[in-house]
Amino acid sequence: MASKQTPVAEQALEQEVPATNPLVLRPAPQISSAVTTHIIMRDVLVALIPALVVAVALFGVGALLVTATSVASCVLFEYLWCRLRNTENTVGDLSAAVTGVLLAFNLPSTLPLYMVVIGAFVAIVITKELFGGIGRNFANPAIVGRIFLAVAFPVAMTTFVPPAFSFSPVDVVSSATPLAPTAQPLSYLDLLVGTHMGVLGETSALALLLGFVFLLYRPVVTWHIPVAYVGTVAVLSLLTGRDPLAQVLEGGLLLGAIYMATDYTTSPATRRGKLIFGVGCGLVTCLIRFWGNLNEGVAYSILFMNLLVPYIDQLTPNVPVGGEAIMAERRRARKGGKHE
Repeated sequence: MASKQTPVAEQALEQEVPATNPLVLRPAPQISSAVTTHIIMRDVLVALIPALVVAVALFGVGALLVTATSVASCVLFEYLWCRLRNTENTVGDLSAAVTGVLLAFNLPSTLPLYMVVIGAFVAIVITKELFGGIGRNFANPAIVGRIFLAVAFPVAMTTFVPPAFSFSPVDVVSSATPLAPTAQPLSYLDLLVGTHMGVLGETSALALLLGFVFLLYRPVVTWHIPVAYVGTVAVLSLLTGRDPLAQVLEGGLLLGAIYMATDYTTSPATRRGKLIFGVGCGLVTCLIRFWGNLNEGVAYSILFMNLLVPYIDQLTPNVPVGGEAIMAERRRARKGGKHE
């Protein structure tokens, strides 16, 4: 994570250098901030609280058990890995706890707890720690854990329970998840509040948006990836004759766009790169949703774009301070040489 340019780092102050020592050589990064990984992850956990409260209210104790098991398993696996490798214990940075909550938010409340533990193992040990730990994983750990469980236990991952209450008739909200071909149309109010079947963290668009506002205020994330992602899905939905608002509110689009596609390590470092990344996620999501064999494509689209991040970073680098003038001078020099 330290290798990525974060919104917090962009606002950090340069380290003070004594006037008696005008030239000081130090390893990167040359900017520092009081904001640590622990603080950033704590803010993400706070932003996820509204969605967790709604999930427990709608799906009962099962939602709380799945979330608690996921978080505890992720933290435990990271702790044991650090002890096994005799490396610094990174449990305190709260990144494993965030992975645990996000993994749980991609699971139904009925999922057997042993499957939750397996998903946590894949997320933390296979996807994160085997590649070097925080800041070095090639893909979002929660995304990989979710996809693994969907492939290994497809029936359990698609077994949902109706919410405790709804604004539509019971036979509507209990027919199928909104993106399923057999699902009956739900009201925008049900989609906004989350009173329909689905995984824990994807149903309530309102709760997810409240967390997004908090993350923008802190600022932990920028608007570039979520807006580009959601905007692309809305535009393509409109162009293909589908309901753009329903496509945005249904499924895991908001959960993925706000909380998983914006992961520092697995998203581009520059603003241009973030916009390209968001548009790519939206395009792949629509391809899967509209013409693929799966009802939902958010997780697969984010994973696919995670693999392209090194190339996006290479194609969209930031120009160093003073770089514009240097490049302009070189262009003038080349032109002058041609005239001679």
